[in-house]
Amino acid sequence: MGRIATILAAWFSPPYKGRRYLAKFNKNGYISPSASVYCDNLKLGNNIFIGDRVIIYKNKSGGGVTIGKNVSIYNDSIIEVGGGGSFIIGDNTHIQPHCQFSAYKGTIEIGCNVQIAPKCAFYPYNHGVTPGELIMKQPIETKGGIVIADNVWLGFGVIVLDGVRIGNGAVIGAGAVVNHDIPDNAIAVGVPARIIKMRDGIDMNIQLLKLPIFNKREIS
Repeated sequence: MGRIATILAAWFSPPYKGRRYLAKFNKNGYISPSASVYCDNLKLGNNIFIGDRVIIYKNKSGGGVTIGKNVSIYNDSIIEVGGGGSFIIGDNTHIQPHCQFSAYKGTIEIGCNVQIAPKCAFYPYNHGVTPGELIMKQPIETKGGIVIADNVWLGFGVIVLDGVRIGNGAVIGAGAVVNHDIPDNAIAVGVPARIIKMRDGIDMNIQLLKLPIFNKREIS
């Protein structure tokens, strides 16, 4: 099914997630007519779904946007890239409505088979806070971006901050603010996020000792 035929088919399809099946009929996937794409370095995998009013924006200094195959990005989510940042998302990942990805300065890299609930936000940078200067005029800085590994589940309203890696199979509870690394298969909740359980039965204390914040050596 070609692009025009896909758009025509959407007129007779239910709204919202009811249109997801349209992406299967066209190798190029389905991009809603109301979506806005302003990106001159965009790579799209097969059978993607981009819902209503999704925005993908890249400014002149931004890097690329890469979206893997069978990815779904639902209504009103925003992906913006600029200032040396880039955005990468792996195959079979689903992004629910009203999520915000602001890849300025640092890269946002999301793995395969990731589930991201509505209203999650990702910020791989911070503003300078030098006293005596307007914050809005201070440069933004990054600690190295954000990495979400494969098979991760982020609950409603999770915020992921600069320099964070969330490991394979981790689960982050609704409303958590993640400001440090989360190991593989950990379940973390709260503000800031804290680990409450391991999915794989491995002792949580052993995993915590692997994190830099719990493994500081004294310098004699």
